Amino acid sequence: MSQQGSAGNVLAAVASFFSPGLGQLLQGRILAALLFFCITAVCYFFFVLVIPAIIGGLFHLWSIIDAAKFKSGS
Repeated sequence: MSQQGSAGNVLAAVASFFSPGLGQLLQGRILAALLFFCITAVCYFFFVLVIPAIIGGLFHLWSIIDAAKFKSGS
């Protein structure tokens, strides 16, 4: 998973599609995975209050894009 567009990043983006933060976890970025999952889960929990649901959806989308565009530092 060394560069953007690699097979590892595509797999991470697909994983994040099903569960926000899972792609970051596959990439070894534990803090980012926890943040994406917790923020999205809390926002989806309050889906009745329309605005948190929209914010949750945006964070979920951001999670997918972040997993797909990740470039490792090494």
